[in-house]
Order: sequence, then C-alpha cells, then structure tokens
Amino acid sequence: MQPLALTLGEPAGIGPDLALEIWHRRCEFGVPAFYLVADPSFLGRRAAQLGLDVPIATVSPQSAGATFSSALPVVRIDVAVSAEPGRPDRSSAPAAIASIRRAVGDVIAGTAAAVVTNPVAKNVLYNSGFAEPGHTEFLAKLVHEATGRSLRPVMMLWSPELAVVPVTIHLPLKEVFEQLSTELVVETGRIVAQDLAKRFGLARPRLAVAGLNPHAGEGGALGEEDRNIVAAAVARLIADGIDARGPIPADSMFHERARATYDAALCMYHDQALIPIKTLAFDHAVNVTLGLPFVRTSPDHGTAFDIAGSGRADPKSLVAALRLATRLAEADNPVPLATP
Repeated sequence: MQPLALTLGEPAGIGPDLALEIWHRRCEFGVPAFYLVADPSFLGRRAAQLGLDVPIATVSPQSAGATFSSALPVVRIDVAVSAEPGRPDRSSAPAAIASIRRAVGDVIAGTAAAVVTNPVAKNVLYNSGFAEPGHTEFLAKLVHEATGRSLRPVMMLWSPELAVVPVTIHLPLKEVFEQLSTELVVETGRIVAQDLAKRFGLARPRLAVAGLNPHAGEGGALGEEDRNIVAAAVARLIADGIDARGPIPADSMFHERARATYDAALCMYHDQALIPIKTLAFDHAVNVTLGLPFVRTSPDHGTAFDIAGSGRADPKSLVAALRLATRLAEADNPVPLATP
C-alpha cells in the first residue's frame, strides 16, 4: 500500500510536534509509513527546539515509503514557514492550505493511500480570506476542483467506545432549528450507512438517531421537530433498508448498554455529538470524513497553542488517526474495527 499523506496543519500549533515525535517513536507506536507535506527547513528548526534527533529527507511521494525507516519523509510545499510555536504569522494560513491541497492531490493521483490532517486554526484561516467553514468543506471543494464531482462529506468522530455523527456541525444553536430538515437527516444517514458498510466492514450498520429536543419532544409537548423532522427521516431511512431507529432521547443513548445496540449515533447538533465522545475517548478519538472518494482521518483535538514547542503534546489521537486511515484504506477487503 502507498504511504499516508500527513498534512502540516497550523505550523504554530502542535501538529508539527506530533509528527516529529511520532516518527521519532515510530517503532514504539507501530505506525504505518507516512510522509509530511511541509517546509523541510521549518521542520528542522522545530525538531531542534524540541530536542529531537529526527533526520529529515525531502522526497517525492513515490519514494516516501522506502525512506520512512531511516528519515522522516517530507514532501515540500512552496511556502517558507516562519511561524514560531504558539505564534501564528502570515505564513501560517498559506502553509496549512498548501499542505492540504498537495495531500489531496496526491491521494487523488494514487501516490498516497489516504489523507491524515493535522489540526488547523480556523480563525487564522478565516483572517486570511479562507472561505470554507473548515477542513471537511474544503476537502469537498478540492474534490470538485479535481474531478468535477459535487458531494456532501459527513463528519464522524470514531473511537472503539462510540461513533457519533453531528447532522448539523458548526452552527450557533439558534440556527440549528432553521437548518435541520428531514432531507438533511436522511442524506446524512445514507452516507453514514454506506461508508460503515464499505470501509468499516459492517454488513448491516445500525444507526441510532437522537432527538433534537429534551425527551425527543415528549410527543410534541416539548417541540414538534422530533415528530415532524426526525421521526419522518427515520421512517425514510428504514424504507431504504437501513437499520435505523429514533428519535431517541439524547440523555439516555450514550451509557454502556445503550451504546452496545448501535454502530453510530446520528446527533442533531455539534455538542450533542461531541460531548459524549470527548468524555469517553478524549485522548484517542479520530475524526473521519465520510462520503469522500478517499479516506481522510484527523486527530480529534485542536492546535493547542499553549503547549506548542514544549514537547508536552499527547500523540495518542494522531497515532490512532494514522492507524485508522491505513485500515480504512484497505477498501477492497474491509475489516470490522474493534480497536484504534
């Protein structure tokens, strides 16, 4: 299999620290071969700041796999990175964007098995004129630019304990009621079921669909959205042959016995999904983008500017993202996933 393409992420954050640390401890972690899409000179400086003896080799994607055992393979971007730990500068956004563009181009060209993205700082990107809400939407744009295909990717947070999908993502809570629709829930559920079968090897994925309001609306007493939107969507998913049930009161669907009855939980808004998985799997949950023509994973944490360059960043989530990306990229012979 081809190596994984790992993006730089926000250069002033912990992404570069984690990439260097993981390569340095590659045998201990047992990670698959990857290359980092970055500025090699910048990485050399960061390695020195961290006190890590990491030889860096500027390579093409095709030679990254053969290089990985002896040096960290780096595919060069045409952006000189000057950002210091914890201090984004004018090079931050161009470097992060260039890294994502190259990694996606490589996986579409077949020279990378999958894309693993380090965290970006959305406010830094927005201040540079970045138009998309985040990674997920930008990936869809890049696929459209490269192939002409329009798609709607879906964000899933996965761990051995729990997998969750927010149907609406980065919206103020007051806008969730305006944006949520039966069609959106149905479209999300179809994509989740399809990718759980195709990439995760689940013959008949089980979806639990959370209610929007307390007690899933209490029969309309606490809001009509669960009856008119969510229940209608579940009925359509069932009609499609998908094993779905709901709306389920969100306060009773994340304990251990409940989690054993489904493979993924569809949640109606961001925090309804992310609070339970970050409670259960804060250090090793992985962000997986469903609905793309390639595999993309990411650690489920942010840039952590406060500890960048200190050597204190925990690599567990990025290690899990690298391992999961490799397993999902085996699309021709998917294996049910039970461990990160």
